[in-house]
Amino acid sequence: MRGMLDRVPKTASLKILFLTGVFLLVLSLAAQATGTEDVDASLDQQTADQILLLLQQRYTSSGQSPHSVFLLTHKALGGYYAKRAYQPVWQEHGVLLPAADQLVEHLRGAAEHGLCSDVYLLDQIEGMIYLYNEFARHQQVMVPSQYALLDLMLTQAFLTYATHLVEGQVDPALAHVDWKARRRKANLTRLLTYALKNNRLEQVLTGLLPPHPGYQALVKSLADYRELAALGGWLSFPEGPTLRPGDQDERVPLLRERLQMTGDLSDESDAADLHYGEADVEAVRAFQERHGLIVDGAVGKRTRQSLNVTVEHRIRQIELNLERWRWMPKSLGERYVQVNIADFSLSVVEGESAVLSMPVIVGTAYRRTPVFSAKMTYLELAPTWTVPPTILREDKLPAIKADPDYLKRKHFRLLQRENDAWVEVDTDEVAWSSVKIQNFPGILRQDPGPWNPLGRIKFMFPNRFNVYLHDTNERHLFANQQRTFSSGCIRVAQPLELAHYLLRGVEGWGDDRLEAGLQRSEPLRVDIPELPVHVQYWTAWVDADERVQFRSDIYYRDLDLDVALSEPDYQVESHLEISKSGPVSSGEPL
Repeated sequence: MRGMLDRVPKTASLKILFLTGVFLLVLSLAAQATGTEDVDASLDQQTADQILLLLQQRYTSSGQSPHSVFLLTHKALGGYYAKRAYQPVWQEHGVLLPAADQLVEHLRGAAEHGLCSDVYLLDQIEGMIYLYNEFARHQQVMVPSQYALLDLMLTQAFLTYATHLVEGQVDPALAHVDWKARRRKANLTRLLTYALKNNRLEQVLTGLLPPHPGYQALVKSLADYRELAALGGWLSFPEGPTLRPGDQDERVPLLRERLQMTGDLSDESDAADLHYGEADVEAVRAFQERHGLIVDGAVGKRTRQSLNVTVEHRIRQIELNLERWRWMPKSLGERYVQVNIADFSLSVVEGESAVLSMPVIVGTAYRRTPVFSAKMTYLELAPTWTVPPTILREDKLPAIKADPDYLKRKHFRLLQRENDAWVEVDTDEVAWSSVKIQNFPGILRQDPGPWNPLGRIKFMFPNRFNVYLHDTNERHLFANQQRTFSSGCIRVAQPLELAHYLLRGVEGWGDDRLEAGLQRSEPLRVDIPELPVHVQYWTAWVDADERVQFRSDIYYRDLDLDVALSEPDYQVESHLEISKSGPVSSGEPL
């Protein structure tokens, strides 16, 4: 994360200079307020007065405020203090609560979750706590303006860090035009009050983490790959001819070293052996499987490219997918369907285990499959296919004009709306040469049958994208490793197996009735118990065997997210929504 803290000093010596400047500035600010303060007021009340003054200064002349005040940006900050009459949150009578140190410990561990502690003012808070401890060591107290600044920074840090844990750092709808997330929500100010009142800050912050095992496993993988980076990462695997089983090649020892670093090969190998043997081949096959490559044991161009992706790139890939986990709802469902677009796969999950898995075909780079969650409610057997407007314009209309018999050969019907009903039109009576997309005389609907691109069954979960799962009449496409061939919907490799699973327990739907329904000449709807469907985009995850998996960024969504994380306009938080025309009164909420 960059931008907001670019001007904040990083080294220890510069930090001391920075804190000295803050110290002098807040002393000056305190001196300005001395004439209006009741000298007999308690330290807490004096601190409260300074909290209000600092919040006012946040929106007035920058020349009169410490630089740190302008880092207080969380949208809930002002309102929270206003409801408390600006009383300090993290201290009583000038003594910091133990929760302050607990928060600092969490902020120090933010990187473990792919987050940056700089965003949470860790350097500044640690410096201010150092000053607090120095005053205490000399049996002195800081001036109220210093207490106020530290209190505001701690609250800002908690609210920002907690927001990022619950909702993520960026709004996915802004980072991606085709991404709809149902993110978790929490009343963070209420949680903060509860945590401090009951000394449960540790439990509250831990409870805000995504509860999913997939998130926790990816956090562990991030630590493993950071350890690899600390050891220097891995060397590039040199170019050369494709390495095949049984070959002798001077690159084999380097290949073994590379595979050992990521756990694909055990440490038991002869470094001087140039023979590409069975153990080496199995290790390469494991590596290929983990990276979505053709699993053939040969080290060709694509495998070499994957071997040479740097550890830093893999670390960033893990961090981006941790951010996506923070966009997920708290519960995915006791059982659910998960589609991973980047992996071209579908899984039916019960508890934490996949009970059914299969390959899928997803949208092209031009007609991308969106990311969203919905509930599957029914199946449609022997479906018809209504041609979408884009395909009608770009594919079907040119084909009709080029071949007058195209519609009949492909089992299409031309339908027009009359009196709230669809009526078939004789296609021989249409002057197709003069038809344009703007005056197309109705809709095109294809009859059920082996020619239908939806195959014999579709699985419906109503959504705003009009995307669903379905069978296909182009089954040969599943032989491809990268399967981006659809217009956005998801084609499944084993539709009958999926249908059998979904119809379990639905009265009257055994194998014979299902098979008969698939042969119909008219569609048949079959309602099923609601089942959550999560269409997601994971380019890094940990599988059931505790191996981290990586996939190519086929839609460049990793790139989009990486850019969004560096742009304030995409971030979840917004600045406080108050007038910047001047100071606010003590009775006006910020």
